[in-house]
Amino acid sequence: MDLLTRIRGPRDLDRLGLEQLDQLADEIRTFLVEEVSKTGGHLGPNLGVVELTIALHRVFESPQDKVLFDTGHQSYVHKLLTGRQDFSKLKSKGGLSGYPSRAESEHDVIENSHASTVLGWADGLAKANEIRGKDDHVVAVIGDGALTGGMAWEALNNIAAAKDRPLVIVVNDNERSYAPTIGGLANHLATLRTTDGYERFLARGKDILERTPVVGKPLYETLHGAKKGLKDFIAPQGMFEDLGLKYVGPIDGHDIEALESALQRAKRFGGPVIVHCLTEKGRGYTPALEDEADRFHAVGKIHPDTGLPISTSGLDWTSVFGEEMVKLGHEREDIVAITAAMLQPVGLGKFEEAFPDRIYDVGIAEQHGAVSAAGLATGGLHPVFAVYATFLNRAFDQVLMDVALHKCGVTFVLDRAGVTGTDGASHNGMWDMSILQCVPTLRIAAPRDADQVRAQLREAVAVDDAPTVVRFSKGAVGPAVNAVGTVGGMDVLRAAGSEKPDVLLVSVGALAPMCLEIAALLDAQGISTTVVDPRWVKPVDEALAPLAAEHRLVVTVEDNSRAGGVGSAVAQALRDADVDVPLRDFGIPPVFLDHASRGEVMAEIGLTAPDIARQVTGLVAKLDGRYESRTAEPVRD
Repeated sequence: MDLLTRIRGPRDLDRLGLEQLDQLADEIRTFLVEEVSKTGGHLGPNLGVVELTIALHRVFESPQDKVLFDTGHQSYVHKLLTGRQDFSKLKSKGGLSGYPSRAESEHDVIENSHASTVLGWADGLAKANEIRGKDDHVVAVIGDGALTGGMAWEALNNIAAAKDRPLVIVVNDNERSYAPTIGGLANHLATLRTTDGYERFLARGKDILERTPVVGKPLYETLHGAKKGLKDFIAPQGMFEDLGLKYVGPIDGHDIEALESALQRAKRFGGPVIVHCLTEKGRGYTPALEDEADRFHAVGKIHPDTGLPISTSGLDWTSVFGEEMVKLGHEREDIVAITAAMLQPVGLGKFEEAFPDRIYDVGIAEQHGAVSAAGLATGGLHPVFAVYATFLNRAFDQVLMDVALHKCGVTFVLDRAGVTGTDGASHNGMWDMSILQCVPTLRIAAPRDADQVRAQLREAVAVDDAPTVVRFSKGAVGPAVNAVGTVGGMDVLRAAGSEKPDVLLVSVGALAPMCLEIAALLDAQGISTTVVDPRWVKPVDEALAPLAAEHRLVVTVEDNSRAGGVGSAVAQALRDADVDVPLRDFGIPPVFLDHASRGEVMAEIGLTAPDIARQVTGLVAKLDGRYESRTAEPVRD
């Protein structure tokens, strides 16, 4: 790591020759494999952008020039070149974020880790430079996968309108997002990849024709005048040029010299330019290149030599869903699946193998996916749209106005719900139950274990006149939590065992084991507790209010924001039923949570069994004191 350890900032790259730059690239790849294998992280994307990131920092003057990364999971090399080379606690509490972070460096401008947003940022920054009379450059790096998102094309439409506003768009084209990129844009870029000889053809033709007596030069000028038509025939990049964007490429994204040349030309142009770079996800690391699923897009702790995981966590929530989808697919021909460029991460790989004609990858386009699902439902099918909980935020209007308003039977399966931890603020699935509470007719299921995932998925797809949601956590699913009884549609997980129990504890989803632990801690303090799992948290079960009236205190525990979450819905249901029982809601505070392990985050926000039991004990003590003060004998003189 001789060269890498000497890089403390981008300008340290200026003194290196071409051979040294190639050596630096090799050192960076070695570093990434060694360090990310210890911590886990986004390995494949960063192995693919080593030379590109080096070239960007040699050509542009960060932080004066703004270098922006769409999604941001390919920013590890950028971190290394801007003085952040301690990866020992990557994605862990107190360590480097897995995405750009303003708190870490002035070189990090945006902390986006949701795709297709960078071009909007770049458009705004370029406009700000124009108004303020600044000649700084704005460079947006966006993958071909992120270009499948509608927001990217909305931004391109605006960027192209200003022919003299400098803005460099670098398309990092590795034919993949998580999985291989699909759709019309992917086909277009594939055509461009296979016709990179256009410029060489034109240059060679000019040389030959100019040496041809009499007719050579006029013929070349005629061909040159027809350049756009010739380009469309040989390399159909007209899609970009028709928007008014200068196109440079395709460029070998692993040739530093070629990259620098192309970026320098784009820098001098003075208007919006697309630089199309061809890169290889997972480059230089054989286990990644051999991984057809996602080229080691994101890995846990692995053996650096083999790429094999160091440990396995057992059955996970996603796999349970995926296996049940296959069973449903065999039972019902109307079941179809939708994914937004995340086939494997959301567990639909086996469904695709079994039913390749009944699954649709819409690309990074959650809004379109939701509307398309409405169309599928209207056409007589039942679509299951599997997506990370945090990404459904992007399609709220479509869920509300296209799916719910039209009474479409669409099931949304939300993976990674609740606190996810190490990916930081943008990936915690902590808003879905809040933003969906206001959608009329929509129903939300929060399974507590694998058995309930299977059962509630089946209940969800049985609904054909309204949207349904099934949400579950990230990682390993624990043992089954059996019910001891039912009240209405709710499962009773623990009966209080007294005529006038103290606490009704409403457990939401995967927090059931913790809620049972809370009840045991309260029982040790002499506080009798009933624990119920509503199963379906929206709408609130009609049996909940009468049950609450039999208790002295209602407590809700959820892995969602307290603002507008299940606790708020339960409180409203009690008010509507004229049940005047105190309620205390425990959940995630309305803040952006720093990256750390799930356990560390939960401890930091006080969402643990001891913390909650302590507070509930105090609340019951206050109720006891209030009761004693009301029944005490009056003081007599």
